This record gives sequence, structure tokens and C-alpha cells, in this order.
Amino acid sequence: MEPLTLTDTIQGEEDKKLQKEVKSSGSIPNHIAIIMDGNGRWAKDKGNIRLLGHKEGVESVRDITESCAQLGVNHLTLYAFSTENWNRPSDEVNGLMKLLVNSLKKEADRLHKNNIKLTSIGQINRLPKSCQSQLQEVIELTKDNDRLELCLALSYSGRWDITEAVKKVAQDVADGKVSPDEISDELIGTYLSTADIPDPDLIIRTSGEYRISNFLLWQLAYSELYITKTYWPDFRRNELYQAIFSYQKRDRRYGNVKNGYTKKISASIINKIIS
Repeated sequence: MEPLTLTDTIQGEEDKKLQKEVKSSGSIPNHIAIIMDGNGRWAKDKGNIRLLGHKEGVESVRDITESCAQLGVNHLTLYAFSTENWNRPSDEVNGLMKLLVNSLKKEADRLHKNNIKLTSIGQINRLPKSCQSQLQEVIELTKDNDRLELCLALSYSGRWDITEAVKKVAQDVADGKVSPDEISDELIGTYLSTADIPDPDLIIRTSGEYRISNFLLWQLAYSELYITKTYWPDFRRNELYQAIFSYQKRDRRYGNVKNGYTKKISASIINKIIS
């Protein structure tokens, strides 16, 4: 497989060794989702305006996307702009939209060259027309790529996602396409914006905040969490490796008992315990 060149740097032997260690220590998450938080605080700590933090965060996106593809992660979803972010000062929002357009223009050929597919979820119609146009152009360019799917959550809200799914289910019930008895977790999942990709195995949140912030609320039901105090502009591949190491140590039971636990309890013991 051709070496990745998203960051325009040649991968060093030390990093190759680290990635080999990550791959050999356990399973690699199929889908990683990241709440990229802390750009503004990173900039403030350095005496700069918030937009400079967002610009530096693009470098982290490149590095994390590249390293995920190198490790064999199949899906990477980045929480780039929430519906709540529209409430920020207009100057910051306008700057973010321009940064998004410029980043998409710069990264289009690079993503395509490296066989990375770009997709998006969210209320894309709320974005400025220039953003919508540039986003669609890159999505179309990379639609057949299959090394890694990079999904940008833009103007996204987990509650919006679920609400829209419920509306679609209700309409199909009204049209006689779906019976109420057929509605299940699996069926609802097919109506979500992420219907074509698996639920995240690992969710990473930077900046040390302990909340989900309205991100993939349905899809994160059984995702493993990794919280770091590192601000997003400083989050690079070495800490990604630590997040995956942490994930590999987890015992993912999905509500079941530990693997191999088959000891039966007699009815008399159960009655004694609960009496």
C-alpha cells in the first residue's frame, strides 16, 4: 500500500515502530469518533484570537487522519461544528466557514491521492452556499475511495439526528411502508444520518470536558470513552496511540457477563439471597 502523504512528511522509523506496537497489542477500532474541543482555549492561552486555534486544529486533523489510515481504522468521524456553535459570535462563525472552505480546497487532491473518502452528516443546508458547494465537490471527487472514510459532522446535533429519524419512521408508518410492530433499534438505526457506517467503537474527547455535547447520542450507546485534557491543536498521533492502547484494555461486554463466565446458581441460593 502506498505511503500516506497528508502531512507532507515522511513517516519516521520510531513512529512505524510505535504503530506496529499498537497493531500487535490488540484490535484496532473500526470506527473512531472525536469531539475536537479546546481550540479557543488553546489560542487564549497563547494570547491569540480563537480563530488561530481553529486554524492550528486543522494540522491535528491531518495528522490524526493520516495515522488512523496507517493503523487500519476504517471510519473516522470528527465533530467539526455543532448546531450550538451557530450561537457563537458572528465574526468567529464567519471565520470558521471561510476556514472550512479553504481547508476543503487545499485538502481535496491530497485526500483523493491518498484514497480517503470524505463524507458529512448534519444540517448541511444551513452552511453558506460556498461551503456546501466546496464540500459537495470534495465528496464527489473522493466517493469511490476506500482506504478510510473521513466523516465531518457539520452543523450536527445528536437530538436533531434522532428527531429526523423519528419523523421519517412516522411518515413511513403513515404511508403503510412500515408497521409499528416492525420498529426496532436496528430499524431506527437505518433512518439515522450514519446509517451507512457502523457505530463508533471509541470516542475521544479533547480538552478535559466530561460530556458528550449532543454528539451521536444514539450511536454512542456502547462506545468506549477516552477523555484527555489536551486541547485539540496539541492532540497528535502519539496521544491517539495512547487512546487506542486504553481501548484495547477494555472488556467490551455490551451488557453481557464476562466472557467464559458460565457458573450457574441454584434456585435455592437465589431465593436465599433475595429473601
